[in-house]
Amino acid sequence: MKPMKSGFESIRNYLGSKKEKGRRKIALLVDGPNMLRKEFQIDLEEIRDVLKDYGSIKIGRVFLNQYASDKLVEAIETQGFEPIICTSDVDVRLAVEGMELVFSPVIDTIALVTRDADFKPLLSKANEHGKETILFGAEPGLSIALKNSADYVIILKEGVMEHEYDSRDLKGLGVEDFSEVPLPGEGQVKL
Repeated sequence: MKPMKSGFESIRNYLGSKKEKGRRKIALLVDGPNMLRKEFQIDLEEIRDVLKDYGSIKIGRVFLNQYASDKLVEAIETQGFEPIICTSDVDVRLAVEGMELVFSPVIDTIALVTRDADFKPLLSKANEHGKETILFGAEPGLSIALKNSADYVIILKEGVMEHEYDSRDLKGLGVEDFSEVPLPGEGQVKL
């Protein structure tokens, strides 16, 4: 039997190999009443998995109103997110917590799951302070102003995620002629 100390050393080496150098530190904020609806078929687990490929989710909060069912709250907790129950306006609470994260040195990327134009100032302020912004929105009803304020936009349509191309993406792919851009739906990824 090996001495206990070598077991700790083995664990220390294992954890040391898992350090995340260069990965984004993400805060994920979800506008529950606006997005967690049957018609949008939002799967928080899929959103988390997409973001895990990009970085580490350090904060995952789902904002709900006081009418959220116990089953919904339990499901959110089971998926590893923190449910925030708001007795007043959900948008105000999410915006206030989002602004705190804009000034957090621990977070470098803010991901929002919403369709609501009320969060445009939050995205603008995050960009102004050097934070990357990712928007997960849903159609119909996704605010164009909100889309234009985010660095990256992922649209959820009928249970399918697709990203929008912007000029930075296209130039990076060597696309100079915008007629070469795939039509909406051609770049879809079914999750």
